Amino acid sequence: MPARTGVDRSAAAPRGAGRVRPSLHTTPPETHASRMCGPGSGPDAPGAHTPAGGGYPRPGTDSAAREVTMLPDTETARIATDSGAVLTGDLAVPDGARGVVAFAHGSGSSRHSPRNRAVAGVLRDAGLGTLLFDLLTEDEERTDTVTAEHRFDIPLLGRRLVAAVDWLADHPSTAGMPIGLFGASTGAAAALVAAAQRPEKVRAVVSRGGRPDLAEDALDRVGAPVLLIVGGEDRDVLRLNERAAARLTAPCTVHVVPGATHLFEEPGTLDQAAAAARDWFTRMSHQTSPG
Repeated sequence: MPARTGVDRSAAAPRGAGRVRPSLHTTPPETHASRMCGPGSGPDAPGAHTPAGGGYPRPGTDSAAREVTMLPDTETARIATDSGAVLTGDLAVPDGARGVVAFAHGSGSSRHSPRNRAVAGVLRDAGLGTLLFDLLTEDEERTDTVTAEHRFDIPLLGRRLVAAVDWLADHPSTAGMPIGLFGASTGAAAALVAAAQRPEKVRAVVSRGGRPDLAEDALDRVGAPVLLIVGGEDRDVLRLNERAAARLTAPCTVHVVPGATHLFEEPGTLDQAAAAARDWFTRMSHQTSPG
């Protein structure tokens, strides 16, 4: 079957409108545009980049809205880093989990981000474990609040996420599971850096309103499939995502949520982003390990 070119669009009747709360429903998207990406791709590309092995599905097209299950027991994670810093996180692994996703929050945020927690609930409902953790220590967060010196330190954030990946690979409740990374804002760049440094462990990456361009040279070394979710009204960030996508050699898709701005605050837009991430990460559990 020939690869699709250009922009792929589909539509479904809107449901579940209203401001998103942590007890998030995964509703079918009103409209979305997904573009396969890779070197030579983009709006003017002569062809699309199609992943091997049949490819990842168009994200967010599952029309079955499902209730999020009750939050499973949460374990406090203590993640040691190579610098001696210890990071705190919340690990939740549903019974029969088929994979686990670590969340890298954006600039000025933390593991308590209501948007990331809402998305994490959708992933747990789909049978995936989640690790939400702070990329900075409490002292670093206090400094960053005043100076903003750490939130754009992508090498530092990337090393912290690598430590979390290694921790998950060794932890008794998640050892042997496929690992995915979900990054928002600058956390997306950290996720791509970590994926490039741990290709044998990281099986999928999702960015929501992210800055993948800040990963710079790491983009060339990422091997895991990448989903870049961007708001249609977040035009500057969309352009930056398109440029980053053109550098990726890994299978990737740019998924545009119409009407969404940078924080996905508009009714139904975070639902669509969560459904897209769920579809991407669910597929990773069926892929062959890159190692």
